[in-house]
Amino acid sequence: MSDQAAPTKTISDFEAKLAEADKAVAQFDKDDKTAIARVRGFLRDNPTMIPALVLVISVLGFGMANSRFLGLNALTTVLQQVTVTGFVALAQTMVILTAGIDLSVGEILVMSSLIMGNIAVTDGWPTPIAILIGIFVGTAMGIFNGVLVAKVKLPPFIVTLGTLSIFRALKLAYSHSESIRPADIDANAPSLLFFGRRLEFLFTKTGATVTFGMVMLLIMAAIAWYVLNRTAWGRHVHALGDDPDAAMLSGIAVDSTIISVYGVAGFICGFASWVAIGRVGSVSPIGFETINLDSITAVVIGGTSLFGGRGSIVGSVLGAIIVGVFITGLSLAGVDSYWQTFATGSLVIIAVALDQYLRRASK
Repeated sequence: MSDQAAPTKTISDFEAKLAEADKAVAQFDKDDKTAIARVRGFLRDNPTMIPALVLVISVLGFGMANSRFLGLNALTTVLQQVTVTGFVALAQTMVILTAGIDLSVGEILVMSSLIMGNIAVTDGWPTPIAILIGIFVGTAMGIFNGVLVAKVKLPPFIVTLGTLSIFRALKLAYSHSESIRPADIDANAPSLLFFGRRLEFLFTKTGATVTFGMVMLLIMAAIAWYVLNRTAWGRHVHALGDDPDAAMLSGIAVDSTIISVYGVAGFICGFASWVAIGRVGSVSPIGFETINLDSITAVVIGGTSLFGGRGSIVGSVLGAIIVGVFITGLSLAGVDSYWQTFATGSLVIIAVALDQYLRRASK
């Protein structure tokens, strides 16, 4: 008698029972989200909607308080006032998308304008060459920041805090703390004032004040939006901000991308210096002292996350306009300047808190 026991069931026995098995498809309970969860997810996926709604509500609110605010003249004046801030906010947006920050953008802007003004007005060089040199210097300053961040592996905050002081010292040494008067610019290099000129032939009868600088801001914003959303480089920037380690493992040249981002930011600030000269009509080494914080404020209010990877060029422009609307609206209402600053600071805190709330929605 064999020690091995015979099987009690054969394969055919199992196949016969298979026909009796339940053939129903597995079903899972549907996760019905609440209305708040849906709104939260929508705002997370469409960060531009928040500043857009804030802008509309602000304009309507200040318009109800003071009917003059709804006039084309007042609204276009707001746009004119935030033109330079809008340009610098575009540069800041690209840097913050990589989870970095650039505290030296204001000094790059002023240094580039000083170089343009001195070469064209004081030294008598052709204005186009002076403009190109100014933009080149701004780009080089941005690349310098990027190299320190990418190659030396220093935190962006520390790097740009240091270059903030370095560039400030260089601009004062270069300019000898002397300004260039509007009359001198108008006499020797009037092309530097181009972006401050108004489009009179289109808006003479409406009372609106539209300058070439405002139009150029829209063009630059459109270009930046396309580059960030429709090119491989833009996708690399977003990926780098989301997770630099994953970006590196996926084949993205992290160091080169970081350097290029800071270089592009420097280029935009260099170009913005030309717009700034036309905006104020002069060149001063102590001009635009608050543009660093103003640009960060516009970017944060516009919905760009300080943690990188999520943001919007359109939102940053809207953020700059929102700040201008609040300051102008409060001024027309007779509110003191320190309360205007209080309101701007409150907007920043609310924007960061909302960003944290929306980021938790994705976890």
